[in-house]
Amino acid sequence: MPMIALTTSVRIADNEKELLKEGLGHAITLLPGKSENSLMISLSDDTPMYFRGKKAREAAFLEVSCFGLGQPRAYEEMTGEVCRLLEETLGISPANVYIKYTETVHWGTDGRNL
Repeated sequence: MPMIALTTSVRIADNEKELLKEGLGHAITLLPGKSENSLMISLSDDTPMYFRGKKAREAAFLEVSCFGLGQPRAYEEMTGEVCRLLEETLGISPANVYIKYTETVHWGTDGRNL
């Protein structure tokens, strides 16, 4: 039950949204037991962001929330893949990307908790 929320200062064109959806769908498979079949993605673009004390022209923050516990090595691989995707798709330098991973043992869906 993963969820990826991307907030970026960059405006995302429709074709880029599709590329991001596909790329994030692939990236989530780097986490054991996770797949695009249960992945939810939220994209918030053209958001005013400040980074290192200045208004950021090109920056991104991702929150990756997962049901269950993960593996540090898998998160490392996903970080590399997501940074590559954002640089290729939106021109955002990996140095301007923050990713927060959150693991939870409580997750609700379809009117019940898992």
